[in-house]
Amino acid sequence: MNNRFQYGAIIAMASILSVAIAQAQDGASTGPASSANSVAKQQSSGDATTGGRDPQQPVTVAKSTDTAAAPQAAVSQSAAPAAPADPPPATALPTPAITGPLSGLPPFTFDAGPVGKISVNGTLSGLGMWTGNYVAGDKGGQVGLSNGQVFIQKADGRFQFYLQAGAYNIASLGVPYLETDKTVSKLFGPIPVAFFKLQAAKNTSIMIGALPTLIGAEYTFTFENMNVHRGLLWNQENAVNRGIQINQTMGKFTASFSWNDGFYSNRYSWLTGSLTYTKGPHALAFVGGGNYGQTAFQTYATPLQNNSTIYNVIYTYLKGPWIIQPYFQYTNVPTNLNIGVVKGASTKGGAILVSYAFKHGFSLPVRWEYITSSGSSTDGSANLLYGPGSSATSVTVTPTVQRGGFFVRGDLAYVHASNITPGFAFSQTGANQNQPRAMAEFGFIFGHNTVEK
Repeated sequence: MNNRFQYGAIIAMASILSVAIAQAQDGASTGPASSANSVAKQQSSGDATTGGRDPQQPVTVAKSTDTAAAPQAAVSQSAAPAAPADPPPATALPTPAITGPLSGLPPFTFDAGPVGKISVNGTLSGLGMWTGNYVAGDKGGQVGLSNGQVFIQKADGRFQFYLQAGAYNIASLGVPYLETDKTVSKLFGPIPVAFFKLQAAKNTSIMIGALPTLIGAEYTFTFENMNVHRGLLWNQENAVNRGIQINQTMGKFTASFSWNDGFYSNRYSWLTGSLTYTKGPHALAFVGGGNYGQTAFQTYATPLQNNSTIYNVIYTYLKGPWIIQPYFQYTNVPTNLNIGVVKGASTKGGAILVSYAFKHGFSLPVRWEYITSSGSSTDGSANLLYGPGSSATSVTVTPTVQRGGFFVRGDLAYVHASNITPGFAFSQTGANQNQPRAMAEFGFIFGHNTVEK
């Protein structure tokens, strides 16, 4: 069943991409140059967030291989006027957001009649993973499809939309691996992100639909982040919200506010917001959110943390080959006897994410994290980690190579848990404090980055 699902996702994505490519090529051969050359740059100061999380977080701009025409030789006044210069090279769109070191590519763009100009990108990748001290029900070795997704969007005009569809896997440190088909069915379905966007004014936009969260420094899908695995702090955060979001840019400040269903609960009782100040290569963001109406509803996508409040302070430095991003996070699940929380608990944590880009498409991202939880195993506190009062540290190193649309990278990760409650940590008995992991991911990011000769 798992294999059939993955093969089906690959075939479906390939079919959609082939149709889009054919239409884009037809348009290029019969009409004017592709409108992808005039789409918005990957970081735009004229609009607030378009990808969910804070737009001022680092986004690596794709490098196009297109080049402008060589300057024409001087001609006499009686000669015909020089032909107009070629349009500037196409750039990647800001959605889906990609922190780096991977880079998105310019999209395939075609005329969709009354709908307008539609842009299409995609990604296809697989992974292989080894886990030490794996818990009961998990496996030591795993192979799967990490991404088989297509991104379809209208990124200009007053009325816009974004649609992300396909298969995905969200491997996260310190928790068991979940197969791709189960990840899709238990989390956000085959269309995890989809929204309509009204560009109400130059610096104001409104988005409605399934939106990436404003919370945290890491995005949801593997290709969007420095590391393949999501981190320990990410495990406390929500990922996709269904709701409405208002974005406003005010000079060097960018603000977003959202009313949504938190941890995909389908209960619209969450409010989240972010405020970012950006100056040159520096950005400082304050992010917060919480559930103003507690609920006992829980699923795999809606854990106990759906009743929490979450706060982040995120600093980002983006210049030249460097991406440096330290951040602090605080979360709290309050006591609520009506939903079975005998005693509330909280977490505090910090992380440092650093990536340096060397030559020839090679980059080396590193992530360090520390998180601790309140309470003890004897006072009835809610378990938010590896037992009440436990803490954990992680280190992840992800050597990465990207050439054009092809990429390959590996995660070498280690998690150490402290003050655990036996049965809630690692190994078959849940009593081991350490878990090493090694993962390799390789695949393609699809786009329009070729030059016809």
